[in-house]
Amino acid sequence: MKQKEYTYIVALLGIVLGVLAASLVFKYNARNMRFDGDYNRWRKLNLILQEIENNYVDTIDMKSMTDAAVTAALTKLDPHSVYLPPVDLEEAETELAGNFEGIGIQFNVPNDTAIVLNVIPGGPSEKAGLLQGDRIIKVDKSVIAGTKTPQDSMVARMKGPSGTKVLITVNRDGVQIPFEITRGKIPVHCVDASFMIDDTTGYLRLSKFTRTTYMEVAQAADRLLSSGMKKLIFDIRDNTGGYFDQALLVCNEFLEKGSPIVYMEGLHRPRQDYDADGSGKLKDVGLVVLINESSASSSEIFAGAMQDNDRGLIVGRRSFGKGLVQEPVNFTDGSGLRLTVARFYTPSGRCIQKPYSDDYAYDIYERYAHGEMTDADSMKVDKSTEYFTAGGRVVYGGGGIIPDVFVPLDTTKVGDFFVQCNRNALQMRFASSVFDRYKSRLAGIDDFSELERYLESLDLRTQFLKYAASQGIVLPASERKNFDTYMMPQIKALVGRYSKLDDEAFYRFYLEIDETLAVAMKSEGLG
Repeated sequence: MKQKEYTYIVALLGIVLGVLAASLVFKYNARNMRFDGDYNRWRKLNLILQEIENNYVDTIDMKSMTDAAVTAALTKLDPHSVYLPPVDLEEAETELAGNFEGIGIQFNVPNDTAIVLNVIPGGPSEKAGLLQGDRIIKVDKSVIAGTKTPQDSMVARMKGPSGTKVLITVNRDGVQIPFEITRGKIPVHCVDASFMIDDTTGYLRLSKFTRTTYMEVAQAADRLLSSGMKKLIFDIRDNTGGYFDQALLVCNEFLEKGSPIVYMEGLHRPRQDYDADGSGKLKDVGLVVLINESSASSSEIFAGAMQDNDRGLIVGRRSFGKGLVQEPVNFTDGSGLRLTVARFYTPSGRCIQKPYSDDYAYDIYERYAHGEMTDADSMKVDKSTEYFTAGGRVVYGGGGIIPDVFVPLDTTKVGDFFVQCNRNALQMRFASSVFDRYKSRLAGIDDFSELERYLESLDLRTQFLKYAASQGIVLPASERKNFDTYMMPQIKALVGRYSKLDDEAFYRFYLEIDETLAVAMKSEGLG
């Protein structure tokens, strides 16, 4: 045999033996990965993670791998069962607890600089000496002014555990002043505003259902009742929900003894019914409830209970459609689950949970696209099953609370001038500039009638149009009417927030252009 042929045969034999050896190794490993087919004990998932840990080519982060596996598994459930890493869980619980740990200010960022809008009374910033209108330049050593720092990053830098210190440097009238502030617990209110619209009609706006919701609503109701309230407009638009028990307590304020509020039921949760005990103070007050596409969860429990008991008129647009109850499961590493354990049903038996479609997260955009925001006939209503209120009215489930009175989104007043102003945050920037010029007077006003007179004396219309023109945005003659009736109340609302009335001033002015409120004012309600 020639040397060349011999070398070729040896090489070929080496390749064959190598493939055979690899095959044997593969088969050996495969024999050790037995799976008995019992998915009920999650054995396959554990085997896969164990195999990755023992044999993967590179070093792996088992924590992130485990979190990723849990997150992926939960995507096979409903959209509201979620895993929350420690940071996300802390933020979620802080938001619903009704307080957070920080320095105690509210601020806007109209020109890439955080401007203190309100210093919370009794909070750390007030004690340290921060004032409304201060421009925040630095947090500790980090410059946040003029650096396009995201607003949530600014908040994160200012927040922190009670007792810790933070150095806030502000610009006040051209002078930079450092303040060392000791962080503390700051109350977060969920009643954004409550006031009398006229001699007998009260208005209450509720932003979420936190641990303090019932207490805040009860206190606001007492003030309104003492002012002569006979009818209440209860605004839960954009209220994404919160604690189940707080929704029950608020519902109880409006219902007679024995009236059903809600019941919930799940595979591992037997049916549990919740009825009113008759102790509420608002049982005789006429009620209109305002909802929209962002009213969800506990807000829908409230709206559904009022509608099914014929206790109040529901006005607005179809609510979000979340009829599920999440139970918290917290772990010792600070992470947790929010696991759906039951569905809730309104008194008539409706589950208002919308279908788990592929575009679930974009449902609101779909409503815009399909014309639902402007046309009641475009609403997706599941009429396959009819439900009945206490008075025999037909209502439907399967996709949110359908309002008794539909109010379309008004897009007719939005012209090019409005769009350009919004795109440049012109209204907010103008409000800040007005406060700079008139803060010695504006910051001390605590009466709405006085605020109206003062703002009228400033001729904000002329000032704003000059301000807009200086930015290259000119009001065309065709949009002057809409500017006066639609934009001017918004501008007054933003300027009014710099007074002592804060959010009350904002909503009083803004409600002048609120079509849903206008419809609510004309209605008599059902209570």
